[in-house]
Amino acid sequence: MKNKTQTLQLLKILIGAAWIDGEIQAEEREYLHKMAAENNLVHDPEIKPLLSELKQVKPDECYTWLEDYLGEHPSKDDYEELLEALSALIYSDGNVDTEEAKLLNKLQDVALENEAHSSAFDKLLKRIQRLYRQAIK
Repeated sequence: MKNKTQTLQLLKILIGAAWIDGEIQAEEREYLHKMAAENNLVHDPEIKPLLSELKQVKPDECYTWLEDYLGEHPSKDDYEELLEALSALIYSDGNVDTEEAKLLNKLQDVALENEAHSSAFDKLLKRIQRLYRQAIK
């Protein structure tokens, strides 16, 4: 991970992704708390209420965070870090929900809007998409 702001943004996206199917699974909760602790963000004023699960994160809010994180012209490294973190979270409970697959598709849409994405990213994204589609079937 890069700087604290980017790490904070990434953790918010992951919390939103955990909520995207309507509830946070125990394995997802454990992963999120571990990541927050590893990055000294457990007591951060933005993260603490999200980790407490007092308020559900809506998909639109998660998508907004995703777009804010990636920005206008995201780098290949930004995509790879985001995909790696999302995959670890989504697979942490051993179940891929339809809404979680939709999040990946949204990520692909953002990638397609960015003309600077590379063929290596395309290959990685296609591999992950195949895994999601197989898990949904």
